[in-house]
Amino acid sequence: MDIYFKKKRWKQFLMLFAVLIGIGSLLYTNKLVKEISNEERIKIEHWAEATRLFATQNNINQDISTFLIQILSNNVTIPLIIVDENDQVMVDKNISYTPKNMDKVLKRELANMKSRQKPIEIPLCMDVNQADCEYQYLYYKESSLQIQLRFYPIFQLLMIIIFILAAYVAFSSARKSEQNLVWIGMAKETAHQLGTPISSLMAWVELLKDENVDPSIIEELGKDTKRLEKITERFSKIGSHPELYPDNLYQVLLNTITYLQKRISKKINITYNFDETKELYIPLSSALFSWVIENLIRNSVDALEDHPGIINIHVEEREKEVIIEVTDNGKGIAKSKFKTVFQPGFTSKKRGWGLGLSLSKRIIEIYHRGKISIKSSEPKKATTFQILLKK
Repeated sequence: MDIYFKKKRWKQFLMLFAVLIGIGSLLYTNKLVKEISNEERIKIEHWAEATRLFATQNNINQDISTFLIQILSNNVTIPLIIVDENDQVMVDKNISYTPKNMDKVLKRELANMKSRQKPIEIPLCMDVNQADCEYQYLYYKESSLQIQLRFYPIFQLLMIIIFILAAYVAFSSARKSEQNLVWIGMAKETAHQLGTPISSLMAWVELLKDENVDPSIIEELGKDTKRLEKITERFSKIGSHPELYPDNLYQVLLNTITYLQKRISKKINITYNFDETKELYIPLSSALFSWVIENLIRNSVDALEDHPGIINIHVEEREKEVIIEVTDNGKGIAKSKFKTVFQPGFTSKKRGWGLGLSLSKRIIEIYHRGKISIKSSEPKKATTFQILLKK
């Protein structure tokens, strides 16, 4: 469980790091946008004053005239419109349109500018006493540079998140591939190592039959020896895609239940709802599927913590699928852990590898093209694991 939570914390750290970078970039960019906005306002005010001087002053020397022209010509980024008192467009600058749609575009842009901020008044007074003045009004909006700066931190945050996700996916794929190779190697080596003692046990069982040993003891030894053979078969199939053959689901379940019932606490009873005499053939790898049922039953036994309890196996046959449910009345599982229990390394036991449910998920979803999940769980009441298989 510690391994899983360490991985989870690392993911959370990466996401938090990306969010912090995005927030920092957003705050800094907003500061720049405000500064640019203030500078653009000052620039437009100068532009308005230059316009007023050109319109009202008759005696402007050459140097001042050149300076005013320079001010007016320097604005190549800020869209603006000057209108008279009747809202008739007098001047426009840095607005793209064609002769055909000029009126429509200017009307739309003017309405947009009016909604953003108040205009700059340009008084056109023909005498020094500022009598008989006409007014023009200058409207403008933020430049394309300011717009780009506003959206830049969002774009930057998205790029950071995409980069982190891509790096995480690549890292996870490489790590999973490496882990799979390790587990496959261990599984196959385990299967190989079990071969010799199993052969020896089989020989000892045959020898005991000739020594007048209690037949019930020999029978149980034989069952355990066959069980070891099945375990060896399971381990040998890890890493290779097993072939599925039509098999009687009820018989596979019954064999697993019968074997485990004698090897768990007598306080715990395993029940089932299906008829032993009926047959339900579906594509199965019986060795691997029985391993899944065994894992779920043992998981339920652990949940009961050696207290009296019932483990129920319920089978529901539908038109195109079969549903198998394993329910116990143990300690339950928190809803927040419904998905994490299937993660490799997750375990609530002091001793355990946390691989049983992870392997079960792999066997059901990858090998059998089915689905396994926790259907429901209430603390100290009941927990139900559900398996869905196609017919």
